[in-house]
Formats: sequence, C-alpha cells, structure tokens
Amino acid sequence: MTTSSAPRSSAEIRAYLKDQLNQALRRPGMYGDEIALRLLFDHLAYAEHQDEEFAQALRTLTSRGAFNGGGVTGAISTVVPDSSGHGVASIYAELAHDREWLQADRTLTPDEYADMRRTLVGWAAHDRTFTDVRELFGPPSLLIGGTNPYFGKTLAYLTSHAAAPIVFFHFWNGSDSQAEKTRPPIYDEPVLLAVRAGRGAFKDTFTFTPEGDRRRPARHPATGA
Repeated sequence: MTTSSAPRSSAEIRAYLKDQLNQALRRPGMYGDEIALRLLFDHLAYAEHQDEEFAQALRTLTSRGAFNGGGVTGAISTVVPDSSGHGVASIYAELAHDREWLQADRTLTPDEYADMRRTLVGWAAHDRTFTDVRELFGPPSLLIGGTNPYFGKTLAYLTSHAAAPIVFFHFWNGSDSQAEKTRPPIYDEPVLLAVRAGRGAFKDTFTFTPEGDRRRPARHPATGA
C-alpha cells in the first residue's frame, strides 16, 4: 500500500481538528484540560477563518463573567467546587455548538426540550443524583468527564436548533475536606450541584440544588465573587 507524501487538504485538516476537539470536550483531562481546548479552538478557528469571531466570543465570555485572568477555569471555580475539566469543557462545548463544530451523540426533539425546561423549574429544588437525571431525561447529547462514578462530570442536553440554550447538569463527587481529597469520595455516584442554561450573567445561569448550594465556594469578602 502506497502512502501519499502530499500535504493533506484543508478539508482533511479541518475534519481532523473537529474530531480532536470533540474528543477533548468529552475527556478534557486526558487531553490537557483548558489549555488543550484553547489550542484546538485557536487552530480550528484559524483554519475556518473564524479567528476574529472566536476572539470576540472570548470577550463576550469575559463580559458575562465566564472568563477571567485564569480563563474559564478561574471563572467557574468561583461558582462550583472542584469542577475540574468537565465544567470548563461545558463552556467550550457551547462555543463549539455556536460554530456547528459540536458533534452531539443525541439531540432532543423540540417537545422533549420544552418538557425538560418546564420540569427543571421545581425539580432542581431537591437533591438529585446522576442516575436520577439519566432516568428522567434519557441519554445526554454529550457526556463530559467519563463514566467513572467516583468522579464528577457534566451532562449536556441540546436540540438541533442552534438558538436553544444547551442545558448542562454539573455533578460532583469528592470529600468533605481538602485533607481527604485522595480518599474515596463520599458518594456512590455523583450528585447534582447545579443546572446551567442561558447566556446572561454567568452566575445567574446556574440553578443550584440544596447540595450544590451547600458546596458553593465561599464568596470573596472584597469583591463578592
């Protein structure tokens, strides 16, 4: 079998970058978390002549409070505890969806999506688990963070309608103290901290469960952040 030494076409390069981005969004820790996602976005945006649009998207994230000096990682750490890479990847998944780069494993019908949004109003007022979400809403459009129940993760649900906000479920499983971080987590499966949807002020897009509200990072005395 003869292997061509000719450079790959622009279409091949773009398809490869999109595939790598979608793999990194699903398993961000294996790829290098936010640094890897940022590089893949930079390269793909350049290849698709969207570098200025991506720069503007980052400025918009900053204005919403979803990006700061520590990137998305710095912003989300002020809202949910120990989100690791999965919470960060959920923000980049939104950016990918805006550019039609996100490859969903499943899309909800308009009726399924509307039912979900209506149900969430009262449903998230109670503590929920990973199993609760899967049983009620079905398989996600995107599983970010792997299947191991001992680790947190984020589930994303979306429709084929690009303007409909993605609904994210942010899960956590850890220890009650920093000293016990290396020990087995306290739950048999991840617990839901918050549901996130929308493009308003970043912190206002989160609806916390009672467990999530208990575990919210302490507010900074000087800035209230």
